[in-house]
Amino acid sequence: MTEKLRWLDNFDNVKKIVKVFTVLCVALFAVDFFYHRHVERDWESWPGFYAIYGFIACVVLVLVAKEMRKIVMRKEDYYDE
Repeated sequence: MTEKLRWLDNFDNVKKIVKVFTVLCVALFAVDFFYHRHVERDWESWPGFYAIYGFIACVVLVLVAKEMRKIVMRKEDYYDE
């Protein structure tokens, strides 16, 4: 008996979702050039500040997690002992 394929199992559907999210991110980044925000710090008014800040924060989070994995990781048979 074979398992029924779901709609995300089709790689073409995944590519469509990635394209939609890419277009959405680019559109939101473009809107940032025309939208006026009331900010408390000068650098918050730079166009694309929050997009760039969020991207850098996400990259740093992944890199820190990769290094933490070396410290926190247990052996594969940890619970079998």
